[in-house]
Amino acid sequence: MDRLPSISVILAVLDEAQFIDDTLSDLLGQVYPGSLEVVVADGGSKDGTREKLAHRASQDDRLLVIENPKKGQAQGLNLAAAEASGEILVRADGHTRYSNDYVATSVKSLQELKGAVGGRMNPFGSNRFGRAVAAAMNSPLTMGPGRFHHATRIEEVDTVYLGAFPKQGFEEIGGFRSFPSGTSEDADFYYRWRRSGRKVFVNPDIDTRYTPRDSAGALWRQYWRYGQGKSEMLWANGRFPSLRPLAPMALVVALVTGLVLGLFAGWWWPLWALTLAWVILLLVVASSSEEPAHLVMLAAAIMHLAYGLGALYGLIRGPGPVPQRG
Repeated sequence: MDRLPSISVILAVLDEAQFIDDTLSDLLGQVYPGSLEVVVADGGSKDGTREKLAHRASQDDRLLVIENPKKGQAQGLNLAAAEASGEILVRADGHTRYSNDYVATSVKSLQELKGAVGGRMNPFGSNRFGRAVAAAMNSPLTMGPGRFHHATRIEEVDTVYLGAFPKQGFEEIGGFRSFPSGTSEDADFYYRWRRSGRKVFVNPDIDTRYTPRDSAGALWRQYWRYGQGKSEMLWANGRFPSLRPLAPMALVVALVTGLVLGLFAGWWWPLWALTLAWVILLLVVASSSEEPAHLVMLAAAIMHLAYGLGALYGLIRGPGPVPQRG
C-alpha cells in the first residue's frame, strides 16, 4: 500500500461526559495526512455526553454520531463499523487518551506487519485509588503475563488493547460478538481473527493512556464482568482465549476449599498458609510502586477475587444466549 488508506476511528460510548471532550480532541487532532473520520455510537447517554457529541459534530464534519439502541459496546462498535467509510478501522475507547500519532503509527505498523495491530494498555489513574489501580495493573502478578500489558518491542500476540485492522477482514470474520456480560468482545474478536489464519501484533509505539476505574466498587463490578466474559468465551469457542483466567479461578477455589476444610474438618492451616502466600504476593505487587501500599494491595486483591468469582459464576451459569453480531 503505497498510498495512505482512508481511516475510520470507531468507538462506542455511554455516559462518558467526564472524558469525551479530551477523547475527541485527541482523535480529531491526529497527525495523519490521509482521509480520517471518527464514528461514535452513543448508547443513550444521560449525563451530557450526547450534547457534547452533537456540539462537536456541528463544528467538525469528520465526526459522525449515530445511535446505539442496544447500548452494548460490541453492538455500538458494529454499528459504527457499518457506517464507516474508511478502508482501515481503528478501534478507540472513551476512557482513553491518544498520542497525536496514534492513527499514523497504527497504519504504518499494519502496513509493515500485515496483520491486526495495537498497542499496550498503559493505565494512568485519575485519583488516588485510580493511581493504585494503575500500579497494580502494571504488575504481571496482578494481570498475568499478557504481552499487551508488558511488551517492550513489536511481537506477535493473542490480543491487543483496542487495535487497527482492515475493514474487509473485520467484515469477513463477522465483526464483534456480544456476550451477556457485555465484555470480552476484543479478546473474542482477536481469537477468531487468529483462527481465520490472520496474525495480531503489539507495538508499544502505538501510544495510549487508559483511565482505570477510580473506586473499589466500580473496579469490582468491572472485573466481575471481565471474569464472566472469559467463561462466556469458553462456552462459545470451546476454549479460553489463553490460560490466564485459570489463575484467579484457582485462587478462589483454593480459598473456598480452605474455608470448608476449616469449618467442617477443623483444618485451618491450609487457609492460613494460602492467605499468607497471597498477602506476600500482594506485598510484592505493592513494593514495585510508589503509590500507598495498602491501596495497591486492595486494588490487586479486588481484581484477583472479582475476576475469579466472575469466571466461576460464568462457568456455573452456563453458556447463555449464543453471541451474535450486532
